[in-house]
Amino acid sequence: MKLKTILGWSFSLCLSVMIVQAQETNEVEQLKQQLRQMQENFEKARREQKGQIEVLTQKLDELTKRQSAAELQPDRTNAPSPATTQSWSPMQPLTVARAGSAYMNISFDAMMAAGGSTASDPSAQLELGDHDPIKNGFSLRNAEIAVDGAVDPYFKGFANIVLKLDKNNQTDIELEEAYAQSTSLPANLQVKAGQFFAAFGRQNAQHPHQWAFVDAPIILTRAFGPDGLRNVGAQASWLAPTPFYTEATLGVFDGQGSTAFGFRNPGDPNALGVDRFHGRATFDRTLRGPGDLLYVPRIASSFDLTDQQTLVVGASAAFGPNDTSPENRTEIYGMDFYWKWKAPDADAGFPFVSWQTEALYERFKAGADPTASPPLPAETLRDWGFYSQVLWGFKPRWVAGLRGEYANGNDGAFDSQDIFRGERTRISPALTFYPSEFCKLRLQYNYDHGELFGDAHSVWLQLEFLLGAHGAHKF
Repeated sequence: MKLKTILGWSFSLCLSVMIVQAQETNEVEQLKQQLRQMQENFEKARREQKGQIEVLTQKLDELTKRQSAAELQPDRTNAPSPATTQSWSPMQPLTVARAGSAYMNISFDAMMAAGGSTASDPSAQLELGDHDPIKNGFSLRNAEIAVDGAVDPYFKGFANIVLKLDKNNQTDIELEEAYAQSTSLPANLQVKAGQFFAAFGRQNAQHPHQWAFVDAPIILTRAFGPDGLRNVGAQASWLAPTPFYTEATLGVFDGQGSTAFGFRNPGDPNALGVDRFHGRATFDRTLRGPGDLLYVPRIASSFDLTDQQTLVVGASAAFGPNDTSPENRTEIYGMDFYWKWKAPDADAGFPFVSWQTEALYERFKAGADPTASPPLPAETLRDWGFYSQVLWGFKPRWVAGLRGEYANGNDGAFDSQDIFRGERTRISPALTFYPSEFCKLRLQYNYDHGELFGDAHSVWLQLEFLLGAHGAHKF
């Protein structure tokens, strides 16, 4: 009996031990499973948070770029926005100096063209802009160092230095723009002072990297010359209290030199070293008073036609003396039109369609020159023309464009030798690819017809790259 009892207790004890061990083993497996589940949840949450961090970082970079790009836009607030302090990314300008609220950014942009034309020297009569391709083969006509920043709570500043290679690959340097711009004036007013492009039309004030085509429109080089209309002076602008955007601008400039092409411009020296413009010998017309300055008024309005469509219309003029006689003057009038449509589900701004047109009329009173060969009479030279261009961003990074141009004028005594006169037409299809927002490739074909040269065909391939981010440009 005792043995039986002992065996029973022994069996019960062993069974209890086995049950306890089984329970412990089950708990271990449950703990392992819980640990694995927690690890999986942790990894999943880490991946989700990493994705969210990347999205937020990308948005922050985009907002940072927009903020830095907006530095040169008209600021109508009472004080400039403070600069944020963060690590640099390729989307930001290079901040090279900072002192309190003042700072300076620097960026670099270069544009090179390769191609050729049936004309042996494209720059002689076809490509008259200072940043257009200058010869068959390779041209580098715009390498731009730009600086911008906040001077203090009252002004912002901008300057750019442009380097260009001539036909012999010798470097030319010019101070293209250098100006201060107010940020805190009341009553929606803003002033600008220094050297800068006049607010005439849409494209004159744009730098070449903003152009939709390789070269400048014919009518703009005819009216404003190779450099565009820019000069030393001051400009005041006012945002009118209208239900839609309306800005009135008045620029007052010195009006002298080649960057004031049709005004107090001495022209180019001939073989005898005599400065001539439109064939006439010029003289140094000194500034005698306010009437000898160059005045450039402009008014522009923007309308949101729908949530996807915007229309901008503007009218501009330029008035000032010219150097062909003591009393002669020049008048230029312009109208511009810009329309843009963007799809409601646009991805990075694509797809879109834009249409831009400018028309100009110039009235140049030319003085008599009995010393010319043959002698030239006093006459009024009238020129008119337009360009119209359509851009289609048919998919992200790809833009197709087509531009048509026409320029003409009345007959002048020196027309047979004046490359800036005579009837001209040009048709230019183009295709632009943006590998990223810091570079672009553009292929363009030009069919030119001119009264002085007949027909010409040209093909240009353009490459642009950007280091840092340029200051902002108007819509």
